[in-house]
Amino acid sequence: MFGKKEIKMDKIDTLIGRNTKLEGKITANGTIRFDGELVGDLIIEGNVIIGEEGKIKGNIKCNNGIVSGRVEGNIICKEQLRLTNTASLFGDIEVKSFIVDENAVFEGSCKMKTETNTQKNNTKKEEKTNRS
Repeated sequence: MFGKKEIKMDKIDTLIGRNTKLEGKITANGTIRFDGELVGDLIIEGNVIIGEEGKIKGNIKCNNGIVSGRVEGNIICKEQLRLTNTASLFGDIEVKSFIVDENAVFEGSCKMKTETNTQKNNTKKEEKTNRS
């Protein structure tokens, strides 16, 4: 359940610098590195890196995530989420794999997704549909 498998973040497609402040919903594909401030949601079809200077007040949805800054909101990762030693996360998470480095701050609940749980939920939905 908890491991040290590294997330591969080969190339960064989008970079939001530390002197940038944004409001609203951001959607993108690929890998985004966020070192600025955002009040709003971050919806990424790819990977998210929140740098040490990064501050997000909103929800994040991505494939993989690395948080080194501050997030106030919920995070849903299809695969892996890592909180580095400088991270502060105040919100609930839903992930397949969760890594927390020493000294990271996490206040919230964690729901671990597994293939088995997903298959069970799909089977239950199909059974309900077939009964109707």
